[in-house]
Amino acid sequence: MLTGLVVGKFCPLHKGHEALIEFARARCERLVILSYSRPEFPDCPPERRAAWLGALYPDALRLVLDDAALFAFAAKTGGAVPALPGNEAPAEVHRSFVAWVCRAMLELSVDRVFTSEDYGDGFAEALAREFGHEVEHISFDPSRSIVPVSGTRLRDDPALHRCYLSEPVRRSLVRRVGLIGGESTGKTTLAAELADTLSTCWVPEYGRELWERKGGSLDFGDLLAIAREQVAREDEAAAKANGWLICDTTPLVTAFYSEAMFGRVDPALSSLSQRRYAHLFLCADDFAFVQDGTRRDAAFRRRQNEWYAGQLRLSRVPYNILAGSHARRLSLALRYVGKVESGGISRTSTGNSARSATA
Repeated sequence: MLTGLVVGKFCPLHKGHEALIEFARARCERLVILSYSRPEFPDCPPERRAAWLGALYPDALRLVLDDAALFAFAAKTGGAVPALPGNEAPAEVHRSFVAWVCRAMLELSVDRVFTSEDYGDGFAEALAREFGHEVEHISFDPSRSIVPVSGTRLRDDPALHRCYLSEPVRRSLVRRVGLIGGESTGKTTLAAELADTLSTCWVPEYGRELWERKGGSLDFGDLLAIAREQVAREDEAAAKANGWLICDTTPLVTAFYSEAMFGRVDPALSSLSQRRYAHLFLCADDFAFVQDGTRRDAAFRRRQNEWYAGQLRLSRVPYNILAGSHARRLSLALRYVGKVESGGISRTSTGNSARSATA
């Protein structure tokens, strides 16, 4: 069986990698895709890379390695395993490691290796020596003209994700920003402004929608339903988001209302309230309280914010407080998410592109 090999970090897996893999698939009967990285890159852990490859290439023989995978193999076989090479290790170390993986872990050798790199010929020659038969190097788009992108660019600028990442990859890499705070702390205004500045979408508060639909009368079971629907809407919106997704609330807010209204919180809701976000902002209660006919009062708002801060401290969840005017809060939020340059706010694109994910 003619066996081909593609090796990469895939941090993240982008359409340049996909073009190489598709090129290779068309030129072999069995394709091996091997991925490892030392150190790992943020947001691209081995299990996530394995999920991407599994979603896009279920018919390939896929292996994503880290120290844990090597230790597990050693425990299973009782044999010695080489160390996972560092990304800056000499080429011969990587070549020897890949040959060992093929022979020991996959119990095969390869006939062709596909790369877009200058080292491809030497890689193939080294594998040929290890396997004792010819290994052909087939080069694909070494100038990167077909898909002009790199993992470094994509890690630095999430705005590029929509153009260069497939849907399963893009969805998992969306950086979610959660906004919490008491009533009349400017969350919704800030959500819309952040989404506009980052040229992405935002997820409105489903709990308010349901509260209005039911005429202000919620049952205990409604609170868990609210949190689950909020999370479902986040996940749906992630497919439309442009690198960032702004969330006008989180399940932690719903847990507060459950406690305040019913004196208890469903265990499933408590679990959802631990949901993590790339950035979590607590909007301060330093605005003048505005009564819109649905809110309690400034004292209740203060109680809310103190409860949120206390819960986050207990859970050791990192968060930032946003205080001051709307303009100051926006500036602070953008600074925390790394979108402020020395000359002012760095927008991912021009124009008013913010939109509610339910629009």
